Amino acid sequence: MPSPNMHPAAPHHLPAFITTPGESDYLMVAMAVLLVVAVLTVGIIFFRLHTLPERMAHKSHKIQFEIVAVLGLLALFTHIHLFWVAGLLLALIEFPDFSGLFGRMAHALERIAGSAPRRGAGSPVEPPHPLNSRTKPVEPAPKGHAPQKAPSHA
Repeated sequence: MPSPNMHPAAPHHLPAFITTPGESDYLMVAMAVLLVVAVLTVGIIFFRLHTLPERMAHKSHKIQFEIVAVLGLLALFTHIHLFWVAGLLLALIEFPDFSGLFGRMAHALERIAGSAPRRGAGSPVEPPHPLNSRTKPVEPAPKGHAPQKAPSHA
């Protein structure tokens, strides 16, 4: 039965999500919670995707990890997607590690020259202990003597 204050053209049955004045709007509260959860979920997915090259380079212990990380930050703050693509490509490429090779070569040359190995922050190779060395140190020949040649077995 319609109330006497209702307009005759108004519907007599209203849906459940329409509330009377002074009551809580449950649909609006549910949509607000859903909106917050959706924004957080999309943000988390965006940042996980955005850090993909950095995580790939970190997981495989790439030499160029710092470059990939900087490219990722540049892409995030400048919105230039080319930085992200470049970081992804750098994370996928395997560069050879020449630092260890060059360090070993420098140490071997210092040992051959008979000079003390330099100790620096960038020294990748620990010099071997003199007692554990596999090769005998080269002793200088006495003055007046020519170095002896090894016998040939031809």
